[in-house]
Amino acid sequence: MLNEQLRHVLQAMPKAELHIHIEGSLEPELIFELAQRNGVSIPYPSVEALRKAYAFTDLQSFLDIYYAGASVLLTEQDFYDMTAAYLQRAAADNVRHAEIFFDPQTHTARGVPFKTVIDGIWHACQDSPVSATLIMCFLRHLSEEDALATLEASLPFRDKLIGVGLDSSEVGHPPEKFARVFERARGLGLHLVAHAGEEGPPAYIESALDVLKVERIDHGVRCLDDPALVERLARERMALTVCPLSNIKLRVFDVMGSHSLRRLLDAGLAVTVNSDDPAYFGGYVNQNYLAAFEALPLDAGHARTLARNSFEAAFLEPEQKRAFLAEVEAFFDQLP
Repeated sequence: MLNEQLRHVLQAMPKAELHIHIEGSLEPELIFELAQRNGVSIPYPSVEALRKAYAFTDLQSFLDIYYAGASVLLTEQDFYDMTAAYLQRAAADNVRHAEIFFDPQTHTARGVPFKTVIDGIWHACQDSPVSATLIMCFLRHLSEEDALATLEASLPFRDKLIGVGLDSSEVGHPPEKFARVFERARGLGLHLVAHAGEEGPPAYIESALDVLKVERIDHGVRCLDDPALVERLARERMALTVCPLSNIKLRVFDVMGSHSLRRLLDAGLAVTVNSDDPAYFGGYVNQNYLAAFEALPLDAGHARTLARNSFEAAFLEPEQKRAFLAEVEAFFDQLP
């Protein structure tokens, strides 16, 4: 059992969230509300039935329901409401800064204009109590041509983006499939991240680093299968955006007690804790911290490291970063 002081520390400490798919924050209640608003029929009779369907066996079984949920998003207001709801929850979890993933291809393929998607999300970020920036992700089960077309479509909105990422079905879609689109994004001055080493092998992490030249690895938990890679990640201070509840829900680990978070920290890796798709995986960022610390031998020292890592790995201006890190230090220094 977590003692009360550690529970308080995890909930109250300032933190950044660097791995959150905004479409994955769409709660069943809001899905039904938007379906009604937009006259969209969804294949579930009730909020309860939809929640019950959130029993996934792997990444693909999750993605199937995730795309069905996203079908209710049609107007700028829909995207605004979804993003605002997440940011309110983030603020309640003492998230000070969030770098939000969004998947334009999920929506443009349904005929929703790119402008509708990004304007709704971006305006919610401007109205947010939390510092929030946007990372546009490419769906890796689609072609690189499709990703390149999406990058071109984003150019009029370049000022609203801080980076690009790579998500969706990992196995069978290695990072090098997207070498040209990442090279183009790098030329535009965008930060680069990619999902790698969640269900895919350590080799995917290496090609994300060497071919795509990413600055952060999303997930990365499979790195422990390759000691030389672990050594490299530690040496380069390459941040991993780890999502504990997601890893359990998608059977990357059977139970939280077998999660590799403590081993990753012990190996000197720049690990961060995040919620991934919180509406589907059972919790926002604080619930991820609480579940991991409940099941693993982690203490307030690890909490401080994770909070620091979250800001150190963020794509923030140096002055902002220093201010957030000072807030972390002040919070931990005043603890009894």
